[in-house]
Amino acid sequence: MATAAAGVAASLTALTGRDFLSSADFSAEETAALLELASQLKSGERRIDLGNRVLGLIFTKASTRTRVSFSVAMTRLGGQTVDLNPSVTQLGRGEPLQDTARVLSRYCDALAVRTYAQQEIVDYAHWSTVPVINALTDLEHPCQALADFLTMREVHGDLAGQTLAYIGDGNNVAHSLMLCGALLGVNVRIGCPEGFEPLSGILDQARSLAQQGASIEVLSDPVEAVRGAQAVYTDVWASMGQEEEQHEREQAFAAFCLDQELMGHAAADAIVLHCLPAHRGEEITAEVMEGASSRIFDQAENRLHAQQALLAAVLGGL
Repeated sequence: MATAAAGVAASLTALTGRDFLSSADFSAEETAALLELASQLKSGERRIDLGNRVLGLIFTKASTRTRVSFSVAMTRLGGQTVDLNPSVTQLGRGEPLQDTARVLSRYCDALAVRTYAQQEIVDYAHWSTVPVINALTDLEHPCQALADFLTMREVHGDLAGQTLAYIGDGNNVAHSLMLCGALLGVNVRIGCPEGFEPLSGILDQARSLAQQGASIEVLSDPVEAVRGAQAVYTDVWASMGQEEEQHEREQAFAAFCLDQELMGHAAADAIVLHCLPAHRGEEITAEVMEGASSRIFDQAENRLHAQQALLAAVLGGL
């Protein structure tokens, strides 16, 4: 037991000063250690004080859960958050990113960036001298994946060998689920219509990272994707920036609504997950969302605990 605890501590210490731009940025051991720390912080077993450190939020995409959970996480760590809204700063007036990143690095101890292009957050990390965290891009949503697998771990225990079925668009959430799941030894099945698959490069990367025999699959049959899974996950069919495609996507995804019939093919003790916001009657029925198997609001809460662990680790507060 002491050896295991030492291993977790060493993995967390190794994260000090690191960026978190992708679920693949941390090793399998580091990712598992973060989930353990998040669990300890949630239960009150562990308390960490960062000593008035400052987190800067740079959000060019709208946000509710991500913005609030990062702010509360930093407060619970004894720090504070500065909301750098582009509409009220020079960020929205064309100031070069490299200038912004270098200046903010002198004011803030870490930056959480929520934007469209992954390259933008890569550029922030290049020019910044403090840790940069991906709070969502069009390519990935790594903080969400940490919360998702923390939720599975709470319900079903050891993650290795479990199966998560994601039903819907092969989007940024699907990408991070594949990468993070692979590292944790979770079998991840993406069930989506043809033409809406995850990027092949991310799929190949996830398979190359897979631990403990985990399989990463993309299927066009939602029933086969869900069959026997311990967790069934869905997301909106049209993400931010895709609103004009809503009607087309509703037709393409008609057979991919997470309803009670589809849930009947999952494991008897399967849980339901959704990263929110949800459109009841589209990607998920109200019956399933509000049913006994739903852990959607536990999952939303776990954004706070997972991000609190992440901030504590990258800011060296362990």
